[in-house]
Amino acid sequence: MTAARALSPALAFAVAAAGIGLFSIMDAFMKALTLALGVYNALLWRALVAALIGGAVWRLGGGRRPTARALRLHVLRGAITTAMALLFFWGLARVPMAQAIALTYVAPLLALLLGALFLHERVGTRVVVASLVALAGVGVILAGHARLALGPDGLSGAGAILASAVLYAGNLVVARLQSQVADAREIAFVQSAVLATLLGLAAPWLATVPPVTHWWQIVVAAALATGSLFLLGWAYAHGETGFLATTEYTSFVYAALLGWAVFGERVATTTLAGAAVIVGACLYAARRRAVPRGALEGAS
Repeated sequence: MTAARALSPALAFAVAAAGIGLFSIMDAFMKALTLALGVYNALLWRALVAALIGGAVWRLGGGRRPTARALRLHVLRGAITTAMALLFFWGLARVPMAQAIALTYVAPLLALLLGALFLHERVGTRVVVASLVALAGVGVILAGHARLALGPDGLSGAGAILASAVLYAGNLVVARLQSQVADAREIAFVQSAVLATLLGLAAPWLATVPPVTHWWQIVVAAALATGSLFLLGWAYAHGETGFLATTEYTSFVYAALLGWAVFGERVATTTLAGAAVIVGACLYAARRRAVPRGALEGAS
């Protein structure tokens, strides 16, 4: 371990928010791919390409063999991610992007509780208030979207996304533990490799080679996923789970804009009002004092 030095929590927050931004753009690509190829093939081929990209970056960075503990955490998070991603992208194909992202906002609040329970992290008043205010913003959004017709699969899609959100809260806690025993390059590579391996078990029955016209989307989605994992891996190595989980709320802005621009999904006035509340809450949460690096490293 390096000597303890002061780090700005705002820096970790900004890096995590950038990672969420990349992931949100990837969601738009994955929605298009899921509609065209089905959720299984969209995820399988994206994971395979992401593993190749991540593996190259990992090797160029002098990648070393993961430790036994790191490997256990990689497999655990990979299993959670596989179930979480299948549920989320299946649901995303059935509801508007803004609606889907709003439903996932139960995850950061659950992550606060799980971080305190399993990682013994302090849940400061500022973070709790920001999370509750952000959830109020989500309530405004849902009130507006309740009037929109989601089609016959809307209810089942929403249920799948909520189930995915519960798994994502656990994913955030494992990410915090994982970041203490592996660097960001290793996490980005091994996570994609585990996801591809688990999905590959069903390949003899479910896999089909995508048409050539979709490969550029798969490659872009894989690159975005790898970049997001790298940024989030770094951020969670330098900040607490409950604090960084509030960056998830910034994804709504991306989802609303991309849903409108790419899929023609209407953005209601209540959606914009709720997004403003959410972003304001995130900025409020980001104003925290610096935390000694040694204290963060000891949390694992």
